[in-house]
Amino acid sequence: MTIIRRRPWGQRYAFVVAGVIFLALLAAAGVRAAPGVLILPLGHAFGWSRDSISLAAAVGIFLYGLMGPFAAALMQAVGIRRTLIAALTLMAVSIAMSNWMTQPWQLVLTWGVFSGIGSGCVAIVLGATVVNRWFVKHRGLMLGLLTASTATGTLAFLPALAAIAEHGGWRPVVWTVSVACAALIPLVAWLLPERPSDAGLVPYGADPGHSVQDPPRRNLLTTALGTLSKASRNRTFWLLFGTFFICGLTTNGLIGTHFIAMCGDHGIPEVRAAGLLAMMGFCDLIGTTLSGWLTDRFDPRKLLFVYYGLRGASLIWLPYSDFSLHSLALFGVFYGLDWIATVPPTLKLAAEVFGDRDAPVVFGWVAAGHQAGAATAAFLAGFLRVQTGNYLESFVIAGGLGVVAAFLAIAVRRRPQFLAQPA
Repeated sequence: MTIIRRRPWGQRYAFVVAGVIFLALLAAAGVRAAPGVLILPLGHAFGWSRDSISLAAAVGIFLYGLMGPFAAALMQAVGIRRTLIAALTLMAVSIAMSNWMTQPWQLVLTWGVFSGIGSGCVAIVLGATVVNRWFVKHRGLMLGLLTASTATGTLAFLPALAAIAEHGGWRPVVWTVSVACAALIPLVAWLLPERPSDAGLVPYGADPGHSVQDPPRRNLLTTALGTLSKASRNRTFWLLFGTFFICGLTTNGLIGTHFIAMCGDHGIPEVRAAGLLAMMGFCDLIGTTLSGWLTDRFDPRKLLFVYYGLRGASLIWLPYSDFSLHSLALFGVFYGLDWIATVPPTLKLAAEVFGDRDAPVVFGWVAAGHQAGAATAAFLAGFLRVQTGNYLESFVIAGGLGVVAAFLAIAVRRRPQFLAQPA
């Protein structure tokens, strides 16, 4: 027998749920951003090279994306709340354990493997699943807002973390991030019902008689790998995967991981560079939310063409700028508005082509491409910095690939090409 615990505010309680998920996404993205702050302090404390530290960031980013489709299937199997609580616990514990590391492989294990798995369950797929379950109206807008939280979390906390690192070293940063993850666990347990019906509600914007048939519970690996097998047979999946690979390569993999270190090469203090990243996060919150609104009204392929093209041009321009406060502020605003504005139109294309039932898992695999690209940039930019002494080649290559992604996006076909088979 299901016990219904009624919540206040009626259908508007969906916004409370969205707020809890927003905070969780902020925390997970902050976990993935913290290695960008730790590159210089860990190098000073242990003498580790940037490529070895970048390897840990790359592993974490890669697993952050790879877990997406499995997290979507896990949420179907055991529920959103249980999955989220387990993920937050894993992140809090693994990050805390890094306080006792003495070797680079321990950094890879704690900040790379374990926190990567945990944060991968608290990513874009979580936002998409919650929006589809709790909202009928304003889905595009809410998805844009929750998506923006991933970049906002990546960037917004960096000035505080950089200030902590500057004054106290790397250990206080570790404890701050760990405690932030742990603090969310009771909040999720208290405020997050599994579905609207568990609170005696219907999704926001739905009629009072609205009913939802839960998808059949399927084996975790069967759901994730079976959906990949079917989706990978058509061209659209690979176009979306390729554009999102480049999206990750040109955002959190390159800028999120190496921007502070790059600014350090030009004599800009960590706190000031982190402040610029925070400004990008604020601009992204506006840009991605606006992108969700635009996606409800315009061809998502054309939006992606504009987003990727402008992003590529800005990345090519940055290393040739004078790195003055004016130039960096101009780049921060322009680039921040475009940071992950690509997510709402990409998700809409996935839903149109692959159907509502399988779109979350398919999008999970597409998002895995995003993090694979981010991991590639996180490691290769560090490697090229060690080999050449600068980041010029990394930014020019990333910018050129951004232009390539613009043309890949415009080649996507919008008509359904993949129909889910009955379970």
